Amino acid sequence: MNVPPHQATSQHVAGIYPFVADAGLGHRGPILGVDLNADALWHFSPWETYADSTDRGSFSTNVLVLGAYRAGKSAVIKTLVSRSMAFGHQAVVPSDPKGEWRAVAEAIPGGNVIRLGGAFDTRLNPLDRGPRRTGVSDEQHEQMVKQRRITVLTSLVQAALPGAHLSAVEHAALLEALERCITHTGDRPTLRTVFTELSQITSETDRDRHLAHGAIQPSFVLRRFVNGDLSGLFEDHSTVSFDDDAPIVVVDTSELFARGDLVAQLSQICTTAWNQAVISDRDAHKTRYVIREEGWRDMTSLASLQMYQQWLKLSRHYGISNIVILHKMGDLDAVGEADSQERNLAYSIAGDIENKFIFRINQQESASIQQRLNVPPAHADMARQLRKGEFLAYVGQYSYLVDAFATSTDWEYELFKTDDAMELPGGSPGELQYFEPHDLDSVWPVDSDVDGWLTSSKELK
Repeated sequence: MNVPPHQATSQHVAGIYPFVADAGLGHRGPILGVDLNADALWHFSPWETYADSTDRGSFSTNVLVLGAYRAGKSAVIKTLVSRSMAFGHQAVVPSDPKGEWRAVAEAIPGGNVIRLGGAFDTRLNPLDRGPRRTGVSDEQHEQMVKQRRITVLTSLVQAALPGAHLSAVEHAALLEALERCITHTGDRPTLRTVFTELSQITSETDRDRHLAHGAIQPSFVLRRFVNGDLSGLFEDHSTVSFDDDAPIVVVDTSELFARGDLVAQLSQICTTAWNQAVISDRDAHKTRYVIREEGWRDMTSLASLQMYQQWLKLSRHYGISNIVILHKMGDLDAVGEADSQERNLAYSIAGDIENKFIFRINQQESASIQQRLNVPPAHADMARQLRKGEFLAYVGQYSYLVDAFATSTDWEYELFKTDDAMELPGGSPGELQYFEPHDLDSVWPVDSDVDGWLTSSKELK
């Protein structure tokens, strides 16, 4: 008996089998892939889901991306960002540690790439004022600029002092040096001039012995930026400007990451602060993705963690969607000591991000995402079996199984892939190599038995 299959639209199938054919997120926003449970296109935009007042909506625009190496994380996020540009959204990559986003920015008309380190004589001043905020008073604007500057300074010093915390006296010395610097430079402070003021304070033992002692440690940290391994990058005035109209701005820091983890972390703080000075203008009415590759590097100290947490909380206020990319939850174990305030805060920040994209995970990660992210055991088992480009999407109260590569074009696939360095010469991995008939006969003679073939094979070797 041969029964023909039943055919119907997803709308009717959803009424018959509601647990099989999900309604999805609707059709607002760019297409990101195919919803494998509903066999329909899956659209996603963090701003659309935030504006959605139904139970499908979300209360946050931030996205946590988690998955093992070669699971397709970067390619999927690049697909989301590039397709979102057609909807008027922009993107900023404060630190591109692998140089992967540079190709994307160069391929998009109007994309802006800022390269640091190596042969590039580019400088970014993390203490820049940034553009004037619209809709705020002079007093409010000055207070925001001052707060951002002192936050950057304390974050830099704290990050360079692993296991130590800034004392009240050291914090006061930094604030005093910044205020003097603003006065002496006509409100154009740099790390070099702050270092000069700190050095001056250390010699004023007769004026304030405690403040002079508190300035010693911060001055040694800033000395790295002026004369040490970070010189030539952040100590003077900016030589480039942020293109506010560019569809995507990428700060390429791949040359810096070869200098070590600490250099990379300090650089990440500087580049992030420089970008935030520009993109935190709420009344500009611009929506931007802020892609945080190697997101754990922004969580190196208590001061940077608090700045990170504040920036995530203010994302809706500024129209920003922070995309935090991690390989595994264990990446956060590099933050502080076990059971320390820093590590607990780092896990809390990651767990509080409502929208989550979970790609293929390793077996050891299964228990971690259940514990840290409250992922159901069935979903954790499913995440271990996902193919490249597939991910579990948690948006608001609902979850979806999405295949992003099902909708990828050839142009996107070639541009977004990141495994070029791993390709073997003479063909792509997994590509079959065929013998010509006469070559095959020379390797496996037709008129020979098994013993003769083995002998011929040994002679060929």
